[in-house]
Amino acid sequence: TLTNPLSSVLTGIPAGSYGSGNSWMESLFHVQNTPFPNLYWATTSWNMGAAFWPLIFVPLTESSGRMPGYFVAYIILIISLFPSAFAQNYATLVVTRFFGGGASSVSINIVGGSISDVWYGDKARSLPMSLFGLTSVIGIALGPFVGSAIVAIHKSSPWRWIFYVQIIYLTGLLPIFWLVLKETRADVILARRARKIRKETGRPIYAEAELDNTSMWRNVQISFERPTRMLLTEPVVAFFTLWISFAWGILYLFFSSVVQTFSSNYGMNSLQTGTIQLAISVGALIGTVINPLQDILYQHSARRNTENPGKPIPEARLYTSVGGSLLFAGGLFWYGWASMPSVPWIVPTLGIGACGIGIYSIYMAVVNYLTDAYEKYAASALSAASLGRNSFGAFLPLASYELFETLGYGWAGSLLGFVGIALSVVPVVLIWKGPEIRRRSPFMREATFATDEDDEFDAGVEKDAEDGGENGAATCRPSR
Repeated sequence: TLTNPLSSVLTGIPAGSYGSGNSWMESLFHVQNTPFPNLYWATTSWNMGAAFWPLIFVPLTESSGRMPGYFVAYIILIISLFPSAFAQNYATLVVTRFFGGGASSVSINIVGGSISDVWYGDKARSLPMSLFGLTSVIGIALGPFVGSAIVAIHKSSPWRWIFYVQIIYLTGLLPIFWLVLKETRADVILARRARKIRKETGRPIYAEAELDNTSMWRNVQISFERPTRMLLTEPVVAFFTLWISFAWGILYLFFSSVVQTFSSNYGMNSLQTGTIQLAISVGALIGTVINPLQDILYQHSARRNTENPGKPIPEARLYTSVGGSLLFAGGLFWYGWASMPSVPWIVPTLGIGACGIGIYSIYMAVVNYLTDAYEKYAASALSAASLGRNSFGAFLPLASYELFETLGYGWAGSLLGFVGIALSVVPVVLIWKGPEIRRRSPFMREATFATDEDDEFDAGVEKDAEDGGENGAATCRPSR
């Protein structure tokens, strides 16, 4: 459980560390980075890979298992860093980072799935998912600090050393992950056991997954179609995607805006601005400490659930996120209006930290609510949200320079803050009208109905398997 979040951090760092070498790449590759941040296109390509690769490759792990998919993605990430490290032109960076971002996102998605496999139930999964949410945010947020530290240490071709160091630690940890991480997908484990039993005994025992004739291509097709359909037809998915996408876009916007504001207002160098961005990680850590309160509120909601007695209310996942979302919006106002030479640097830094708390809170609320509300279709709902947030992370920061230069730091922060306030209405509406919205949603209704059927089926699985073993082919089904 601890190894999985660690790998999430390590594979996320390359997303944000790249920008620390901008001044050297601008000179070497003759890329003009002002007034338009052309060097950010390499981060845009990273995020577009992160947006689309999971839709294609994560479904392939349905039959092969999580660990083969994880290690293939991990190795592709390492391989993609080599041409980036030795690039002789900027186009090479843009292309190779598309592959790196895609591979990184696939590996992180698989890590999240592995945690859900191992820890079943709200209480058991609470802490592991909280840690995974933390590492998902700080893995990206640590990037600028790690990159700027490498640049500060290596004076000869420092931007290349950003990639060299990543190659070294990712390659060095590969055998450790290989030894520690094990397959967690239940149907794949059962299929392996069933094949072993057939080979040893000759008995016709099959895992349920082996009897599923759905083709790999059909799984990929569903992986594209269902999230898209849910984005277009499910208001909850659409608005939650907007909510998390804006927060994720701001996370990447800080990569460029912090350098812009703190270097011009306070004369800070690359290492200093990278250190300032640690405030996002500190904020996410504070959010993790607060998160158990949200879990307590969620569990206690079962006492007043008249719709499904004894089961927590899905909207109870959103209680602390209302405050977190408003704190996120307030942090944007804070950061914008405090970013002036006459105000000590720590003041806008605290605003960034407030945003970090909010980003973590929003991320956890979206992941947990979509998982609870859509159950059977949670993977598709989360894929839709992931597609949106990585797309915002790809393009929103491209407007950073013009936004802050044209409007000024205060009004640029205010514009972003007002958008944040508007999106804070999303969890409020769900808390207020959640049951009614869920009753009107065909996906939520079907997911709930399917779950009830599964619970009834589980009661007879063991007896059915025994009868099959005596009289015919037995079917092994993953336990819930």
